[in-house]
Amino acid sequence: MTFDTTLRMANAIRALSMDAVEKANSGHPGMPMGMADVATVLFSKFLKFDATAPEWPDRDRFILSAGHGSMLIYSLAYLLGYDGMDIDQLKNFRQLGAKTAGHPEFGHAPAVETTTGPLGQGLANAVGFAMAEAHLAAVFGAELVDHKTYVIAGDGCLMEGISQEAISLAGRQKLGKLIVLWDDNDITIDGKVSMADATDQLARFEASGWRAQRIDGHDPTAIENAIDSAQDSDRPILIACRTTIGKGADAKAGTAKAHGSPLGQAEIAAARRNLDWPYAPFEVPNDILEAWREAGARGASHRRAWEARLSASGAGEEFRRRMAPIDPKRVDAALARAKSAIRETPKAMATRVASQHALEAFTAEIPQMLGGSADLTGSNNTKTERLEVFDDANRKGRYVHYGIREHGMAAAMNGLALHGGVAPYGGTFLVFSDYCRPSIRLAALMGVQSIFVLTHDSIGLGEDGPTHQPVEHLAALRAIPNLHVWRPADAVETAECWAAALLDTTRPSALALSRQNLPLLRSDIEAENLSARGAYAIADRDDYSATILASGSEVHLAIEAASRLAGDGVFVRVVSVPNWLAFDQQPEKYRLEVLGDQPIVAVEAGIAMGWEKYTGPRGRFVGMPGFGASAPAEALFERFDITSRAVAEAVRSVI
Repeated sequence: MTFDTTLRMANAIRALSMDAVEKANSGHPGMPMGMADVATVLFSKFLKFDATAPEWPDRDRFILSAGHGSMLIYSLAYLLGYDGMDIDQLKNFRQLGAKTAGHPEFGHAPAVETTTGPLGQGLANAVGFAMAEAHLAAVFGAELVDHKTYVIAGDGCLMEGISQEAISLAGRQKLGKLIVLWDDNDITIDGKVSMADATDQLARFEASGWRAQRIDGHDPTAIENAIDSAQDSDRPILIACRTTIGKGADAKAGTAKAHGSPLGQAEIAAARRNLDWPYAPFEVPNDILEAWREAGARGASHRRAWEARLSASGAGEEFRRRMAPIDPKRVDAALARAKSAIRETPKAMATRVASQHALEAFTAEIPQMLGGSADLTGSNNTKTERLEVFDDANRKGRYVHYGIREHGMAAAMNGLALHGGVAPYGGTFLVFSDYCRPSIRLAALMGVQSIFVLTHDSIGLGEDGPTHQPVEHLAALRAIPNLHVWRPADAVETAECWAAALLDTTRPSALALSRQNLPLLRSDIEAENLSARGAYAIADRDDYSATILASGSEVHLAIEAASRLAGDGVFVRVVSVPNWLAFDQQPEKYRLEVLGDQPIVAVEAGIAMGWEKYTGPRGRFVGMPGFGASAPAEALFERFDITSRAVAEAVRSVI
């Protein structure tokens, strides 16, 4: 490929990007125009992929962390010949119903490995992608798993705090197949980077265990040499590509005006002259389109050779099984085993401890499960005896010490899940779900199966006080569309909630688990997973004056309240509600049967928000009126009147 061809291929990206943004009257032309040379060299000479087989498991992963520059990846997908990305999609950039959303969305457009836009998320996802590759390569060998993860990140990605969590984790893990191409254009929306930041980024990355170098991001030879030198490294690589934002534009190139708005007709006309691109909007000359299509087909022979190795490999069947969704039969077998263990030794325990017992069964049966914790292993109870630690000395390990990096952990988990072959779960305190929230939200938006283990789920954690006592957090998590929030009431429900989370491949799950011991409520342990329905009558009767709904640690209080009321001749039903979303998705007939036709009282050690959809105007809520205090758990429940007595009084007030 000649220098002239490479330049014209890059200019095709520039032209398509500025044309699409102009037609949409919205978008970010500057980054795609600035990084076009880097992307051209990467995709035409290094990236291992086949545009006709975008799901090829051993493809290199390309992550556009600077997701606002989405026209870069859309232009590439069209030019390379990805199915479903034709020129009309580019012409409908940012329009309702088009695949070309303002920021890349996983599952909507080809070649998009993860949803990006919130800056830094893609960079942190990439750490998970690289960890998954390292783990699977150790398990199956380089003949089946041997690929790299490339990232294009911008100045904004590197300013976000999550970037430090991500790069320090990657450095510690020595993820040598992770290569970050930094669009070092020195421009943000407000102007020069120096207005807000004076970080020596190369020094920062090197201090975190990376190799780093700076190049001219518009010199194809320098770009090629830098990427080539990164192919065999024992550490992750940062290549700082010094670029001009809006490269090719006239007055706006190199300025903030090229960042986030259309260039305008006059500027585009000047850019066409500067780039020697005398073609109409969205027109790409045949020779350049053919050169791009050849690049898109370049990896086909590598893919076919890989498929032959897979067919001949003795590990091929297990590899296919590992890359597929978790086998429901394995989940059912593990759940039966976990319930059997509870039946053999029934006792009260914290649901975080019950979770660890359940994990002993699930991790033994399901090799995809890869756990971890943000420096709270002993508190979250996320590590089982059989799980070895994953690190640079043992890539086969299935437990990650993420360190005190909740946000980075959650984003890396999303990358692990998106890569395939692993089913990630990771733990922290429920109150620190605030630190994870952007990544939890993106997991829900993408519909990926990340499982967040959130312990110490109420004032029941006791003496740590209000800084660590979640009050609004259950409501905040339930407010995220497509997120399962599971709050089990005892050991049986905990095992069932784990099974349900592992079986649902269309969304993430959060398991809210108690620090304090809870009694075993279901002595008759049914084979059916009752918790999977989201709510069910745990203490039922036909003659009743009210129904009590409760979740988690308050279910036993509801049952005690029912007993207290029965002593006075007042009979109620008790419904355990481990998961609102799962319950709301049940058939209407079932939901009406569970809720009943009498007044409803709901109880939960959190705020009332959301419960009103069940209690209605006739019902009552018993829960937290405000923040807690430093005291033993029992004293706190008494102080805030979340007791069986309070629940019974609430029932009397509505009947």
